[in-house]
Amino acid sequence: MAASTAFSNDLLEFLKLLKENNDRDWFNEHKKKFKKLEADAKRNFNTLFEVLKTHDDLDRLKNFRIYRDVRFSKNKAPYKTHFSGSFYRRKPALRGSYYVHIQPDNKSFIAVGFWDPSKEDLMRIRKEFEIDDDDIRAIINDKKFKETWGGFVGEELKTAPRGFDIEHKAIDLIRKKQFLFTKNYTDEQVVSSSFIEDVNNSFKVVRPYLDYMSSVLTTNLNGEPLI
Repeated sequence: MAASTAFSNDLLEFLKLLKENNDRDWFNEHKKKFKKLEADAKRNFNTLFEVLKTHDDLDRLKNFRIYRDVRFSKNKAPYKTHFSGSFYRRKPALRGSYYVHIQPDNKSFIAVGFWDPSKEDLMRIRKEFEIDDDDIRAIINDKKFKETWGGFVGEELKTAPRGFDIEHKAIDLIRKKQFLFTKNYTDEQVVSSSFIEDVNNSFKVVRPYLDYMSSVLTTNLNGEPLI
């Protein structure tokens, strides 16, 4: 794909100022600026959405709002200090999603995988790893995959889940509660002309993992389709 400037220094600078002035009076005073930057960010997410659709079957794009839900949070700051979007694969055949998070001070990242699997999905994944962990290890230990994404991140149990053997050779995978990969970006990378291209290429690399997990979650333990 042709290189194109993704996110601007202006957007990162605005988010830095918002972090320092996270109140409604300041935000309302600068809302015109925010709306322009928000439109630019959404345009960039839409560009990435169209690019991703050339090599994966995506269902929808969700642009997350800047407003925080503070009802049940000790942090009462009304605004997020980042822009983010999720790109969802078409269910029920395809599972998992892509996520892009733009935040200044070198805190931007992309992520992919399964953040909060249902109880049923979690058990199905664990049982698959218990039966055969060769396929998943071949995918995540691939040289290009590891260079791009590293290893799994996310929450995991300190011991074996109930009903699983603590001595099982795949217990390192079975004890996980989330199945995520992340890749970090500096501010310089985010505003570079190659950012969207790099994100797209990184998501291409992770595709075999998503396809494998989709296959697991749409079949039973005998490999018979559930949909």
